[in-house]
Amino acid sequence: MPELPEVETTRRGITPHITGRRILAVEVREPRLRWPVPPDLQKRVAGRRVTEVRRRGKYLLLVLERGSMILHLGMSGSLRVLEVPLAPGRHDHVDLVFAEGLRLRLTDPRRFGALLWTNGPPESHKLLAGLGPEPLSDAFDGDYLFRRSRGRRIPVKAFLMDAKVVVGVGNIYANEALFMAGIRPERAAGGISRARYLRLAEQVRSILEQAIIQGGTTLRDFTDSQGRPGYFSQSLAVYGRGGLPCPACGAQLREVRLGQRSTVFCPRCQR
Repeated sequence: MPELPEVETTRRGITPHITGRRILAVEVREPRLRWPVPPDLQKRVAGRRVTEVRRRGKYLLLVLERGSMILHLGMSGSLRVLEVPLAPGRHDHVDLVFAEGLRLRLTDPRRFGALLWTNGPPESHKLLAGLGPEPLSDAFDGDYLFRRSRGRRIPVKAFLMDAKVVVGVGNIYANEALFMAGIRPERAAGGISRARYLRLAEQVRSILEQAIIQGGTTLRDFTDSQGRPGYFSQSLAVYGRGGLPCPACGAQLREVRLGQRSTVFCPRCQR
């Protein structure tokens, strides 16, 4: 699934192309995404200018002069900016059409993504209203994690991936951050000290920032707004490396299932 760095990379890629431009039309070839594309979307957005492209967690917010579109890439979706005509493929479900032939094309092979509409502030939409703070914002730090974790018995990895606690820390980056912080992923969230949460918050921020700079993680289906893969996978320390030597101590990395997700850790470095 595209995670926060992939979504942020996409946001930065499409922003200079569509901000300030007026939408001429919406071409919906397949409305049956995770939630149906609103049948009146064309009527709502045609003629309106894109004033801003924001991100909230893994959601992209296309803010118009009046109202906003809320877009999620699902499991394997992507957005591409097309400056020359290109016939849509089987999984190219929606085009936003701008002047001079420019198009923003949503491709979603598994149809787990979404393209929704809201008249009000997008952050107040029911899908976004209960989300936790952004991990790169001032509201997120070790003290915050320590406070939220008190009394919680769930594994710290599940706690870190809970979007109500903090948004956008998906499976790949949770594995990496816990390794860099030296915390075993199955430990109870409420049993971890404040000092260790300070370290964990620093690592979450650092790893996400590095991944954004490098264009996200190379997943099988993910490409950026120009169709290029991400490159952060070259820097992964543990994710996808179960059974291989730990890059820090050489011990064999263990891979287990935690919350139905692949979890890799070093039994020597993480405690």
